[in-house]
Amino acid sequence: MGDDRDEVRQGEGKALEALYRRYASWLRRALRRRFGSEAADDLVQDTYLKLAQSRQAERIEHPKALLYRIAVNTGVDQLRYSQRRSSGGLAMASTDPQEGAGQDELLILKEVVLGLPLILREVFILSRFAGLTYGEIAQRLGISVKTVEWRMSRAIALCMARLEER
Repeated sequence: MGDDRDEVRQGEGKALEALYRRYASWLRRALRRRFGSEAADDLVQDTYLKLAQSRQAERIEHPKALLYRIAVNTGVDQLRYSQRRSSGGLAMASTDPQEGAGQDELLILKEVVLGLPLILREVFILSRFAGLTYGEIAQRLGISVKTVEWRMSRAIALCMARLEER
């Protein structure tokens, strides 16, 4: 029985390796356009780790679509997590108006958001400050939900990059 499991694991490992050799560079290029060079390498690695954990490498019908979806979801999750972490710190720092550092952080955040291109800033503000859902934003702006998602992920990536520059 143990030999069968080892054979299955070896088969999954070979399938995963073949997928990596065939699609890793393509995935890295696609992710660089969306998330930037620094994040792309980590996202490719995380994508293949998640695929290895799922043990489905041998049964994939559309590998490019699956790899891209896993990578984008992972990237968006990471951006959300880091945004929650940084905005949580800003919210805590800004609760006391007497505290100068909180005001400085709010000014920096305001400057970064206002520095976004208009189409990205519009979606970002409607989501983060007006509290609209992506569907509501799409309807209000006359665009698709996918476009809202793309613009939002791009806005977050730009904000994060600009905040890290400071």
